[in-house]
Amino acid sequence: MIGVMLLWLGWYGFNGGSVLSADPRGVSYVFVTTTLAAAAGSLTAMLVSWILLKKPDLSMALNGVLAGLVGITAGADSVGMGASIIIGVIAGIIVVFSIFFFEKIKIDDPVGAISVHGMCGVWGTVAVGFFADGKSLLNQIVGCAAVCATAFIASLILALVIKATIGLRVSKEEEIEGLDIGEHGNEAYPDFTAAHK
Repeated sequence: MIGVMLLWLGWYGFNGGSVLSADPRGVSYVFVTTTLAAAAGSLTAMLVSWILLKKPDLSMALNGVLAGLVGITAGADSVGMGASIIIGVIAGIIVVFSIFFFEKIKIDDPVGAISVHGMCGVWGTVAVGFFADGKSLLNQIVGCAAVCATAFIASLILALVIKATIGLRVSKEEEIEGLDIGEHGNEAYPDFTAAHK
């Protein structure tokens, strides 16, 4: 939770730079849209997960904060305040269903990074085409497709090179023992590892 709050605070510097100046009015506007989207994403993710899981889920609410932040980043300086709330709400819904989807198809993503940054990043970029004046929805979609294709191809090439040279996975024994021992020769959590026993 502390990490997410630090990210939220840091996001003001990240999004604040999108106005490309230190203009107090423009930067303040970005701070407001950023805050609204993050809050909306958090509340929505908590409510959706509460409906689906029959209890509120803190990790989903925190991922909702990040989903709202990622969702608003592309348009923080160009969408209205009402639109920033809508972007955050939709990002909060997307992140919950996306996390469940990737778990169901057995993609190992313990912190929901694909859902938060990938899915909500695409949503936020496309949302600029919906909500920002003078922005083309088609251009936003083409841009997303180009970035996704480039990232996929580059990642696939790097993964194949790593697999062919040093390998992508550690041995089952090393995984059970804990990578802190195998990779670093130390125990990060000495009371909780198999090595401790």
